[in-house]
Amino acid sequence: MNAPGGLLSADAVLHRAAERLAVRFDGIVGEETVERIVFESYTALARTAKVTTLLPPLAEHFAQDRLLALAQSKGLIDKAVPEVLFVCVQNSGRSQMAAAITRMIAGDRVHVRSAGSQPGEQILPVVTEVLAEIGADVSAEFPKPLTDDVVRAADAVVTMGCGDACPVYIGKRYLDWHLADPEGLDVDGVRRVRDEIREHVEALISEIAPAAHAS
Repeated sequence: MNAPGGLLSADAVLHRAAERLAVRFDGIVGEETVERIVFESYTALARTAKVTTLLPPLAEHFAQDRLLALAQSKGLIDKAVPEVLFVCVQNSGRSQMAAAITRMIAGDRVHVRSAGSQPGEQILPVVTEVLAEIGADVSAEFPKPLTDDVVRAADAVVTMGCGDACPVYIGKRYLDWHLADPEGLDVDGVRRVRDEIREHVEALISEIAPAAHAS
């Protein structure tokens, strides 16, 4: 059904997104599961969204990553590289910085996800600013809620100030980094947090995905 002005309703857009993802995950995840995760993802993001016009495409992106994580956790899709999940409270500061810095340093040697136990509305502007200073980009990122599928898919789960919100599964590596919350800090304070995170990230990458040495 079309919404006023000839625009497609959110439901129609989400159904089309589910159809696309069902084709992509055909033979791996059932159509009903795909549709459920698409609509769940939309609902979860809508809880904190200020502007809803971009929610359907964000929900499709979020659902796609959740479906990939679900398939990985069940062994239906191989993991080519280690999977790391960074979790903080709002997924607007520390975990986003850690994910961006990991992508910048490790490249395709690590696959990174981030999430929040109580996701915020947007990535903190000061976080975007201090990451840009070192060449790390979060322009395509957004706060996402913590879901069981991404925890199950991770090889290492790094928490930062979110307490016991993250479920614990046997066989996974859990780390807790004690870092100040960037919210409320001035730009120099956020830079210090960024640099602390970079030190932690470099140590983690050296363990789980060391660079190949030239022979």
